[in-house]
Amino acid sequence: MSTATLSAADRRAHVEAQGPVRTAPAPKPARKVLDWFPAGAPRGQWPAESFAAEQRRQGIPARVVMDLASDSFLVIVEEA
Repeated sequence: MSTATLSAADRRAHVEAQGPVRTAPAPKPARKVLDWFPAGAPRGQWPAESFAAEQRRQGIPARVVMDLASDSFLVIVEEA
């Protein structure tokens, strides 16, 4: 009984015929919302950025993200 081996071209064709490889999405880090601010702040004022900067001065790694669903800025901390 003989075992047939595939050539390199046959192996590539076999892999391509299987379609795209599906992997599980990378898990998102847990986030804690420290505060939220409406997106319609008066011109020249950045209350979410000011709050996040104050948190960073206190040693809390806060950052600002936009929540499109609620049209507001969230000050968050990613938890490990």
